[in-house]
Amino acid sequence: MFQQFSNPLPLSLYVHIPWCVRKCPYCDFNSHESKAEIPEAQYIDALLRDLEQDLPRVWGRRISSIFFGGGTPSLFSPEAIDRLLSGVRSYLPFMGDIEITMEANPGTAEARKFKGFRDAGINRLSIGVQSFQPQQLERLGRIHGELEARRAAEWAIEAGFDNFNLDLMHGLPGQTVADALRDLETAIALKPTHLSWYQLTIEPNTRFAFDPPALPDDEVLSDIQDAGHALLQASGYPRYEVSAYAPPARRALHNLNYWQFGDYLGIGAGAHGKITDLQHQRAYRLHKKKHPKDYLAAGSDFIAGETTITADDMPFEFMMNALRLVDGLPAEFYGARTGLRLDALSKVLQRGRDDGLLQADSERLAPTDTGLRYLNSVLQRFMADELARHGDRKIIPIVSG
Repeated sequence: MFQQFSNPLPLSLYVHIPWCVRKCPYCDFNSHESKAEIPEAQYIDALLRDLEQDLPRVWGRRISSIFFGGGTPSLFSPEAIDRLLSGVRSYLPFMGDIEITMEANPGTAEARKFKGFRDAGINRLSIGVQSFQPQQLERLGRIHGELEARRAAEWAIEAGFDNFNLDLMHGLPGQTVADALRDLETAIALKPTHLSWYQLTIEPNTRFAFDPPALPDDEVLSDIQDAGHALLQASGYPRYEVSAYAPPARRALHNLNYWQFGDYLGIGAGAHGKITDLQHQRAYRLHKKKHPKDYLAAGSDFIAGETTITADDMPFEFMMNALRLVDGLPAEFYGARTGLRLDALSKVLQRGRDDGLLQADSERLAPTDTGLRYLNSVLQRFMADELARHGDRKIIPIVSG
């Protein structure tokens, strides 16, 4: 292998719970409508067996964050989440300041469980509001209304959550700048510690892909983004990633680990993981069986596939995450987390700086405002075929010593 890894990377755990009440027309996640009773106890058993299968990959390492995603994880009972976290804790040691996040639906039935989730060990919520405007909520297929969205934030605080995120979308069908700002103003008034504000995109194999709504044109989208960024900044929510806004002390630790190219285990139906193996000097991704029925029937073999991240692919994989961050990463992270020499990318990096897409500071790998706006174009420069075309294909491993 080309890589030379020397130190363990930070480690997180992602837990996928695939069921939801109703699948939204824009959603391309591995989620399934719960048309019958959810096999909660059986699924918790499977998650713990899945984690046990993965343990040899991460012996001796501690977990810095856990994220429950879906689907709608808050459909599960607090008792089930407590049993799962107790099991995870028995397998892997937790960092003392571990962040444990659960995605939650503002629906009344789920919000009433918030105190139970807090007692079980969840210390951060991510509440999927998307919009506070009734017409938009209906278009997006959401099962909650404006009142439920507001109450969910209030109940989170009452349940003892001093750290919670609100998810909002912009670029919604027929949305104006004023509409988008009203959503943000409503969210800000609820005093979340973190806001995720991202643009609606039409993904393949969704209902919106087959029957697309009329979305705002590029000029309106640009105006929405500029006005929204200014409002969030002025309200104490500086942008630190493409679609994430929070004061430095409240940034999402789990997501930061992704963007900083750390390692993570993924358990649950269709979950993905990325692991750096020091013993065999390789980094690889693995994914679990996708359909809940197949996952539950897996017994003790949950893995659907495993792929080594090659030295040719590593530059793109790293930059795809790091350059999402407004401030990027220290240049030294590249070698530490890919095992490769950064000077092998000197030509493409210099071209990015010359074109005004990357910041001129050689001690950091960071996009400019223009680079962040045209991030996909920036990232294409780090793909293996582009590096070969421009003379940066040779990947030099770090030599320890």
